[in-house]
Amino acid sequence: MLDGCTSRPPETIGRYYDHGYYRGAALPQLLAEHARTHATRTALVHDGRRLTYRELNRRVDRVAAGLALRGVRPGDRVIVQLPNVAEFVITVYALMRAGALPMLAPISHHADVIGRLAHLTEAAAYIGPSLHRGFDHAKMAAEISDGHPRLRRAFTLDGPEGARGGFSTAPSGCLFFPLRSVDAPRDPDRTYDPNDVAFFLLSGDSTSAPELVPRTHNDYAYQARAAAELTGLGPEDVYLAALPAESDFAFGCPGVVGTLATGGTVVLIDNPGPDEALRAIETEKVTVTSLVPAVAQEWLDALPDGRYDVSSLRLIQLGGAPLPPGLAASLPSAFDCRLQQVFGLAEGLLCLTRLTDSDEVIRHTQGRPLSPADEIRITDPEGTDVPAGTPGRLCARGPCTLRGYYKASDQNARAFTADGFYRSGAVARLTEEGNLVVEGRTEAVPGVPDIPHA
Repeated sequence: MLDGCTSRPPETIGRYYDHGYYRGAALPQLLAEHARTHATRTALVHDGRRLTYRELNRRVDRVAAGLALRGVRPGDRVIVQLPNVAEFVITVYALMRAGALPMLAPISHHADVIGRLAHLTEAAAYIGPSLHRGFDHAKMAAEISDGHPRLRRAFTLDGPEGARGGFSTAPSGCLFFPLRSVDAPRDPDRTYDPNDVAFFLLSGDSTSAPELVPRTHNDYAYQARAAAELTGLGPEDVYLAALPAESDFAFGCPGVVGTLATGGTVVLIDNPGPDEALRAIETEKVTVTSLVPAVAQEWLDALPDGRYDVSSLRLIQLGGAPLPPGLAASLPSAFDCRLQQVFGLAEGLLCLTRLTDSDEVIRHTQGRPLSPADEIRITDPEGTDVPAGTPGRLCARGPCTLRGYYKASDQNARAFTADGFYRSGAVARLTEEGNLVVEGRTEAVPGVPDIPHA
């Protein structure tokens, strides 16, 4: 396990293997397997660009080799701050295939958070757009590199102004490369420990200093696979990543990773507004998507104009904020599809309503834990379990839930119990049937994130 991370006890890992939750394959290995199984099926669609599974895997191979050629080494931490473009999926898998560790950062974060992440992780590289919605990410990366001597490479979607011969140099000595030029012959296959960290997510903390969540190959492959099973994903499904693909919700609940695990197609759009999204649903025959309630309301408001055929849609996942009752009642009939409430933490716990649940359960609860091995406790402020139906702090332990933030010993002492339960910032209760109802958030506690749904 990477220095600064807390590993699960060996006996716990063994138990998860025994029950089939962990299967011992790393995420880039799984992509290669999917490419063999679904070679000619469409894997990825963005802005008119279409990649089959074989083409996606080949591009991942060549980008991984190209990154290594340009100095990205196994074990390097790399900040990835890309919008919903094909290069996001390619780059994340390529970094993992090269043995590096992607740190997935929202495109909205600027120098204060990105600089802190560069310092905390001792990031060796930055990957992002040159310019996105008026913000100069290349300039930000150059400025951050001035204060972070390990950050000596940056890869941008478009080469920054002044780039010559494929790269430019910032005053700090940081080399800039156009990401689309990163290409080299495939390297030999790499071996992976599936219990090692695959990538980092940001915690759900809404402050300017979120903690880093290390996710392992085993735990994330299980999360995405199990979530795909619960949503009924298969090779004929088309998943629309309308929310930021770097979020846990859109990346692996089941999202991008789960769709690719089943041979389905991932469609990426960078604007979740109804015009672009509803057009994508009609054009690509989208069957499943994930939304926050505010975006779902925008889609619902735009639907009556009848410009787009959305009859292919069979399931809308909703998370990220409480679901208004009126919206929950209106969406299924308006879109002629099922709803699924989702409550997820980057830290690992994932709860979902089931497709067979009653309308009452789907509209008013966040469902049950993903895994039979997930353990949920609802406690009072002193850490004592409260009876079913009583609100309290949500605590969790399981195959996907971390045992500690990255390089955060003080926070970990407060956010985790001695026996490995994660103390979330959510106030919740359990119904008699075992469904979770999230009612709000605790008051801010240092080291314990303030977390919205999904």
